[in-house]
Amino acid sequence: MRQIFISDITMQYAREGGAFSLSFREKIELAKLLDRLGADSIETGMISMNRTDALLLRSLSSAVEHAVLTVQVPVFDDGGADFVMSGLAEAVKPRLQVAVPVSTVQMEYLAHKKPDDILELIGKRVRECRALCGCVEFAALDSGRAEKEFLIRAITRAIECGATAVTVSDAAGDMMPEEIGSFVTDIRKAAGSGVSLGVIVSDRLHMSVACAADAIRAGADEIKVCSCEGGTVRLAHLAEFLNVRGESLRASSGIRMTELQRSSLQIERLLKAERRRSTPFEDGVREEAEFTLNSHDDIAAVRKACGKLGYDLTEDDVVKVFGAFSAIAAKKGNVNAKELDALIATCALQVPQTYQLETYLINSGNVISSSSHIRLKKDGEINDGLSVGDGPIDASFLAIEQITGTHYELDDFQIRAVTEGREAMGETIVRLRSDGKLYSGRGISTDIVGSSIQAYISALNKIVYEEKEK
Repeated sequence: MRQIFISDITMQYAREGGAFSLSFREKIELAKLLDRLGADSIETGMISMNRTDALLLRSLSSAVEHAVLTVQVPVFDDGGADFVMSGLAEAVKPRLQVAVPVSTVQMEYLAHKKPDDILELIGKRVRECRALCGCVEFAALDSGRAEKEFLIRAITRAIECGATAVTVSDAAGDMMPEEIGSFVTDIRKAAGSGVSLGVIVSDRLHMSVACAADAIRAGADEIKVCSCEGGTVRLAHLAEFLNVRGESLRASSGIRMTELQRSSLQIERLLKAERRRSTPFEDGVREEAEFTLNSHDDIAAVRKACGKLGYDLTEDDVVKVFGAFSAIAAKKGNVNAKELDALIATCALQVPQTYQLETYLINSGNVISSSSHIRLKKDGEINDGLSVGDGPIDASFLAIEQITGTHYELDDFQIRAVTEGREAMGETIVRLRSDGKLYSGRGISTDIVGSSIQAYISALNKIVYEEKEK
C-alpha cells in the first residue's frame, strides 16, 4: 500500500489572486491547522525577496513541526534560492521549488524566453537549489499544453541537475480522467522510479477526484490539493476518497480522518471570513500561543518564547524583557504567554512619542452607528480624525488611521481587568504588523476605549520611530 504525499497549495492560490486573501497571522494559523491535520507538505507559493516574506518564512519554519515546508524560489532573480533558504534555516523539513513555464504560450508571453533559454534556466536554478537543500522540486508549469518532447527534455534536465521531485499540471483544465492517467504514465516512464512525481489536477470539469484517482493509478506519488474551492481537488474530498476507496488503488494518505471534519471547518472559517475593507479588525480562526515560563528559565528561553509570540526583538530589547520577566517570575513563579506579551509591550522598543493623544470624543449606542473624534498632536500641530465604525474602538482606530494616512494589520487585540471593583483599571494590548514585523503597545485606564486608543498609539509610535531610523 503506497502512501500518497498530500501537498496543500492554499497559500499559493491566495497569493495568485484567489477568491480570498490571508493576513500574515492567518497564514501562520493555516499552516498550524494543516500540520496538525497531517498534510505532508505545505506550500507558500512564490515569495518576494523582502523583509515581510523573510519574516513569514521564519515564522512558518517555527510553526510547522511535521510537514515539509515547500517554498517557490524566485526563478528570474539571482540570489532567490539563498534568500529562501536563509528563511527556512530552522524548518524541520524544507523543500525548494523551481517552478518554470514549459508551454509555448507561457514561455514566450509570460517568461519572454525561448525553449533553449528555459532549459538553461531550469538547470541553473535546480543546481543552485540542490547545493543548498537536499529536497528540490521542479514544477513544470502549464505542462498539459506543452509539447511532449520539450516537456520530457525539461524534466530530464531538472533531474540531471539534482531535482528529487517533479510536478506536472493540467492548467487548462480540459483533461478527462483517462487522459490524465495516460499523461502521467508517460511522465512516469520519462522521470524514472527514483524521483517523486506530483500532479496538479483541475476541477474545471468537476471531476478533480476522478482525475486524481487516475493519476495515482498511473503512478503519481504526490497530489497537490487546496483547502477550499481553489480550482483543484479539495483536501477533504481526496482524503475521504482515499479513506473509502484507497484499497482499490493500493494507496492511502496520512491525513488524520478523526481531525478532518473539525480542522476543515476551522480552515473554512479562516478562509471564508468576510472582511470589511473599512475596518482594521480581521476575522478568522486564531489559536493563541500557550506556554508558561518559570523563574528557572534563562534569557535564551525568554528569547524563544518571544519568537513564538511572533516578535523579532533586538538583543537590547530581549535583555529589557528578560529583566522585567525575572522580576515578575521571582514574585509569582510562573509567567504565561499573555503576561509575557504585556511585558514586551511595556519594555521593548520604548521610543519618543511622535503622536500624542490630546482628546477623544465617542458617540455610541444601540440605535446609532458608533463614531469617534480623535485629536492627536504631532510636532506641535493638532491633527483631527473623525470616523464611523462597528463599535467605539473600531471607530477610534479608523480615526487614527485617517490622521496618519496609513493602515497597519491589526495582529492582535487584548483587553483584561487588572484591578477589581466599579473603578477597575482595564489593560489593553494592541499588536500592529508593519512590513512583516510586530509592534505592540500597552494602554491602561478605567475606560477601555481610552486604554485601547493609548495602546494603539503606543504601537504606532514604535512603527513611526523605526521608519524614521531607516
